[in-house]
Amino acid sequence: MDLASKYHDSSPWPARGKQQVLFILDIRNSFEQELLRGWIHQHTPSGSEEFQAPQVCLNLGHDRKGMDSAQLVMALALPADTLITPLRVAWLPSPKAINSGPRLRDFVFGDPRHPGTHRGRKILSQRPERVHLIAGVPDSVANLRTRFERRHSVEDEKAQQDFASFVARQAVVVLDLAERRLQGGRYKVPRHVAASLKTNTAYNEAVDEIAAETGASKAELMKEAAGYMDEMVSRPSTFWLDFYAKFNKFCLGLGYEEEIVYDQAAVEKMRQIVRENPSMLLWTHKTYLDGMVVPKVLYDNDFPMPHMFGGANMNFPGLGFLLHRAGGIFIKRSFRDNELYKITLRHYIGYLMEKRFPMNWAFEGTRSRIGKLMPPRYGLLKYVLEACNATDARNIHIIPISISYDLIRDVEEYATEQTGRSKGAESLRWFIGYIRSLARPMGKVYMDIGEPVVLERAPEPNDRLALSKIAFEVAVEANHVTPITFPSLVTMSLLGSSPRALTEDEVMDDITALLAWAEARKLRISKDLDMAHTDQMRGVLDIMIDEGIVTRYDEGLEIVYGIDLDQHPVASYYRNTVIHFFVNKAIIELAVLKASENEGPGALEVFWSEVDHLRDLFKFEFFYAPTEEFHQQIREELDRYDENWETLLAQGAVGFGSLLNSMIPLVSHITLLTFAEAYSVVAALAARLAPSESLEENACVNDALKQGRQAYLQRRISSESSIGKLLFKNGFKMLQSRNLTDCSDPNVADNRRELARELRDLLRRINLIRAIGVTSRGTLQEK
Repeated sequence: MDLASKYHDSSPWPARGKQQVLFILDIRNSFEQELLRGWIHQHTPSGSEEFQAPQVCLNLGHDRKGMDSAQLVMALALPADTLITPLRVAWLPSPKAINSGPRLRDFVFGDPRHPGTHRGRKILSQRPERVHLIAGVPDSVANLRTRFERRHSVEDEKAQQDFASFVARQAVVVLDLAERRLQGGRYKVPRHVAASLKTNTAYNEAVDEIAAETGASKAELMKEAAGYMDEMVSRPSTFWLDFYAKFNKFCLGLGYEEEIVYDQAAVEKMRQIVRENPSMLLWTHKTYLDGMVVPKVLYDNDFPMPHMFGGANMNFPGLGFLLHRAGGIFIKRSFRDNELYKITLRHYIGYLMEKRFPMNWAFEGTRSRIGKLMPPRYGLLKYVLEACNATDARNIHIIPISISYDLIRDVEEYATEQTGRSKGAESLRWFIGYIRSLARPMGKVYMDIGEPVVLERAPEPNDRLALSKIAFEVAVEANHVTPITFPSLVTMSLLGSSPRALTEDEVMDDITALLAWAEARKLRISKDLDMAHTDQMRGVLDIMIDEGIVTRYDEGLEIVYGIDLDQHPVASYYRNTVIHFFVNKAIIELAVLKASENEGPGALEVFWSEVDHLRDLFKFEFFYAPTEEFHQQIREELDRYDENWETLLAQGAVGFGSLLNSMIPLVSHITLLTFAEAYSVVAALAARLAPSESLEENACVNDALKQGRQAYLQRRISSESSIGKLLFKNGFKMLQSRNLTDCSDPNVADNRRELARELRDLLRRINLIRAIGVTSRGTLQEK
């Protein structure tokens, strides 16, 4: 078929005066070459010598094999004002293929966007609307040479070949840009990255420095670096991006509702940020599925593909192949002493940031095993910021993203893992089993986008304080936008009353009170948590009952709900996802109770002393505002209950009772009991040591797992959720921060016993507040 009629208004010839034109034809086969030459000829005035233009045919589509740009070397000897005009045939998939995503036939016959000669002729004959001839924005040889010399070495004998390769890569860029207007912004991908890095002046200078320091030849180092690039550089393509999107949709759809819950306006705001600034999308990590949520939302919104750092544990056959072709970057677990690897990674990241390809990864570094946010890992953030520093990137935007779920399949595994069982190794066989296990209802998925942490420029590479502050700000904002969900409130209610079961009305009263408290403070609440739509919430509750998290007894006069003791570790996970919102209130309750036991003018001093003591005690569990801001938060919270709270504190038990009446719902037992009980186990272990004995972390955790189990059987602690490796590790850190793990302090034995006594007293107060909350149920109203 002649395409002239379709493209009669579209000419491949650039607007020009007397400038010469060089066409670069990006072709995969002779049929595409025939189409593009026919297009040029169709718009060339017949018999006019001045419109003749040389043509260079290249296959620019294969990143791994590279490009044979030798033909361009001679062609670029044309005058400096010659206009380079790249052309390409763009093949659109059929509407059916777009809706279905890649199909089995595509693996047999190939990507419909890249048909062979026979298939292409058939498409042109039967579906000509799927064939588009596109021209990239032209540029002159002089402009291209200036841009090349600005960033690349021009003094060696390969300069002309390197320049030809540079021109070919620029042709790819402008052609991809033109094609994205047809295909969509989701297909913006970096092309020929390794070739760009190898000719980059700054990268070559860094390799030269290593060669001078080590005595190795530059040729040897560049060969080694090529191997590193082959490992780490992601090579995404339209076909594999579509397949990955279909795979993500399939996996998430096995157990979760089809629509992920997110704010469309927040996504559009993020799109603008990423378009204009070097950006990182840092998300919370609760399950292996997290890495599918952000790409799915962005793909569905025609968002440029984010590159994702993946752990080497996920780079196994099958999944590793797919992720590597869908934006995944796998890096070595350890490369501290490998300078060549480090500079290669740094320049690769710098290249992606400079070209506005957003980076995304789980900033906690590992899945949260107990529900609350884990301390950030600095490694990847450090490498990315070092790359930004090296490239002098400005206005760096770090966007925190909270990913939440009604229920999570992995939680049962976490609960057993925390008792001391080792985690199994990931493999293809494991992954297939994991995917199969997702086929059960688990409710909704939520993605909430926080306000970006903006850096005018990256900190110096060795500035660890700046790095920790940045990571802290990201974590605080991620916590801030984590939504309160129905399962989190149900588990807060039922764990708070355990072992007593609650009627449906009592559960709903608790949820109503907690919601009112959260709404008054403008906390993030999931959009579907609407008390006017109790049928939806009952659906989630039914899933929790089917999963065994919640029990339902309906053979008595009233239906009651509870949580079996052996399900406390699982249920506490969902509670822990939101307890950071309630930590300040819990601290207030316990500090007010302690102050009430010290009636008189010194009560206020006791209160603030206890506030700071509890803040310090649990500093390895929660993210607090700086001290002055934290104190202001405490004052503002108390002002909500009674502006004369300082006067009431001095009145002892009477003032405590008055304050307590206005502080419903009480939350200290729901929020801090698990951590206080775990710490009490570790403190008791330390208190039994001889003054000359020190305590090592592994031994402490292993002994605490055993002693914690005994304490639970003796009901000296209330729940198995207080027994866990992470809890005991943080308990050890708490001991370490107080110099109680070694025996350098002559008073260490007394200090260890004093800590154990303090924790017993803390548990007494927590249980007292718990008793007050349980016995006063239904008699107090939230304010």
